[in-house]
Amino acid sequence: MQQAVTVESLRDSGWRGRLAVLGPAFVAAVAYVDPGNFATNFSAGAGYGYLLVWVIVLANLMAMLIQSLSAKLGLATGSNLPELCREHMPRWGTRFMWAQAELVAIATDLAEVIGGAVALHLLFGIPLFTGGVVTGVLAFVLLGLQSRGHRPFERAIVFLLLVILVGLVSTVFRVPVDGGALAAGLVPAFDGLDSVVLATGILGATVMPHVIYLHSALTQRRVVARTPADTRFLLRAGQFDIVAGMGVAGLVNLAMLVIAAALFAGTGIADTDSLEGIFAALGTRLDSVAAYGFAIALLASGFASSGVGTYAGQVIMAGFLRRRIPLVLRRALTLLPALVVLGVGMDPTRALVLSQVVLSFGIPFALAPLVWLTARRDVMGELVNHRVTTATAVLVTAVVIALNGVLIWQTLTGSG
Repeated sequence: MQQAVTVESLRDSGWRGRLAVLGPAFVAAVAYVDPGNFATNFSAGAGYGYLLVWVIVLANLMAMLIQSLSAKLGLATGSNLPELCREHMPRWGTRFMWAQAELVAIATDLAEVIGGAVALHLLFGIPLFTGGVVTGVLAFVLLGLQSRGHRPFERAIVFLLLVILVGLVSTVFRVPVDGGALAAGLVPAFDGLDSVVLATGILGATVMPHVIYLHSALTQRRVVARTPADTRFLLRAGQFDIVAGMGVAGLVNLAMLVIAAALFAGTGIADTDSLEGIFAALGTRLDSVAAYGFAIALLASGFASSGVGTYAGQVIMAGFLRRRIPLVLRRALTLLPALVVLGVGMDPTRALVLSQVVLSFGIPFALAPLVWLTARRDVMGELVNHRVTTATAVLVTAVVIALNGVLIWQTLTGSG
C-alpha cells in the first residue's frame, strides 16, 4: 500500500502523529462487543448477579495481551498470522487450522447476524429472518468502505463503537449498583454448570479468535518502518491503540453485566435471559429511553461486528490457502447458517450463547501459534517476546484450555 506519510513525519508530529496511527485496535474492539457479548453478559448478570465480574475483567486483560501480540506480529514481519502459519506449519496443519478457523467465522457471523435481526425486530417490528438479511446486506455495504482506504472503514467502525458505548454506559448511571457485591465479583467463583457455560461464553465473546488473526493483518505494512526509531514509535503507538480500544470494549462489557445484575438479578422478572426479555424489562424497570438505548446499541453492534467478521474471513482464507473468493460469495456462505437458525425459529438468545461457547473452543488454535511465532527470534527479530511476556501468554492459553476442559467434563458428567 502506498503511504501518504512517513513514520518520521508522524514521530515529529507529537500526539497528532500517534492519533494518526490509531485505528486497528478499535476495529478489533468491535468484535469484543458483538451481540454475543450482549447475550452472555446480560444472561450472566441476570442469572448470577455480580458473580462473573471477574471473568469479564480477566478476559479483557487477556484480550489486551493477545491483541498486542497479534499487532506486533504484523508490525515485525509484514505478514499476518494465517500467512505465517502456512509458512511455518506442515500442509496438513495448515489445512486443519483453516477448517477450524472457518467454523469460528461461521459461529461469529451467527451471533452478529442474529443480534442485528433481534435489534431490528425490537426497534421496528421487522421479522427476524428479514432482519437477518438486512443485517447481512448492510454489513456488506460497511465492508465496501475498504475500497476507499482503511480510514473510512475505521471511522465508520469507531462511530458505531461510540453508539454502543453511549447506549449502554449511560444506563449504568441510572441503576442502583451494589459496590460491595461488585467488588466481591472480582474473586473467581462459579455456581454450577450453567455459570461455567456462561463464563466460557463470556470468554469466547471477549477473546475472539477471528480478530486474533485479523489484528496482525490490520498492522502489516500499514505504515512501513525504515529505522529502529520508526519501529519503536509504531510499537508504542500500537500499544496505546490497544489499551484505548480494548479499554472501551471492557467498559462496555462490564456495563452490560452491571445493568443486568443491578436491575434483574433475584427479582423474578421473566425472560431476562433473552434479548427480547431484557428490552422489555428495561422498559419496565427504567423507561423506554433505556430500552431503546439497549436496542440501538445492539443494532450498531450487529452491523459493525458482522462487517469486521467478514473482513476476518477474507484474511483467514487468503492467509491459510492463498485463495480468495468474491466478497459476495463469502458473505453468503457465512450468512446462510444464521438465516437457517432464524428461519427454523430457534431461540435467538440461546443460539447466541452457544455460538460464543463454540468461539471459546477456537481460541487455543489461534493463541498457540501466535505465542509460538512471537516467541521466535528468527520470525520477530528485535521485537521477539520477552520471556516474561511469553510465560504470561502461555499461562493465558492454559487458563483458556482449562476452563474449556471444566466445561466439557461437567457437560459429560452432568456434575456442577
